[in-house]
Amino acid sequence: MLWPPESKSSEVKIRSHDKGEHMAKKRRLSWAVMVDGRSIWTLNAVPKHSQYGESLRKFRGEEYRRWDPTRSKLGAGLSRSRQSQYELLPNEGDTCLYLGAGHGTSISHLHDHVCGANNEKGGRIIAVDLSPRCLRDLVHLSTLRPGLVPVLGDARKHSAWGIMVANKVDWLLQDVSQAGQAEIFIKAVKRFLKPGGKGLLSLKAASERFSEGGERQVFGQVREQLESAGLTIEEQIDLHGLEDNHCLYFVTN
Repeated sequence: MLWPPESKSSEVKIRSHDKGEHMAKKRRLSWAVMVDGRSIWTLNAVPKHSQYGESLRKFRGEEYRRWDPTRSKLGAGLSRSRQSQYELLPNEGDTCLYLGAGHGTSISHLHDHVCGANNEKGGRIIAVDLSPRCLRDLVHLSTLRPGLVPVLGDARKHSAWGIMVANKVDWLLQDVSQAGQAEIFIKAVKRFLKPGGKGLLSLKAASERFSEGGERQVFGQVREQLESAGLTIEEQIDLHGLEDNHCLYFVTN
């Protein structure tokens, strides 16, 4: 039984293991994503299975996984967002494209939300990565999580793997540590993202050519690039302290 959605400002009584009962804010970002204090949890689509050593915990009889923001740029963005925390994630059942999927840490939590157990929500996550080792991990993950589609490919070379994206997607995230991250992202958005879709660019300043102004100037220059390409920046999120030298841009087209 799913816990019914709560309003953004609702408060519920929870039990603390060391302090007894107290009042604390617990709220939902979606049907499967919950904020409990400073922690974010997702309803585990593969019960009793921990993907990367994360904590498992039951809320009202259902098992959730703690989303570690130091291991996930998307998790860090959700933790640090001040304007669009409720809008960063795609909708359940959406088609998503994740460029630079890595070993599947963020992907697994995204799957909890977009697809759910046995893909009950009918979502699809196309996970692209250049590393054969990462792809092996993603292929294994896909056997546990229907709706996940691993693809071996370079985020810059759409012609090599673009056939796997038959239709434009609802949500796109890019997390690649290559020079020209903004250009790669803009091209991907223009080719793959639906009009009005959501795009997230995780930018690593150290992968770009630094100017005299350092990372702050790099972040500002990238913002100008995105706006010049006709993208609307909904929020620019500094990930300092969770993912140093990184900034997450949330845009719509």
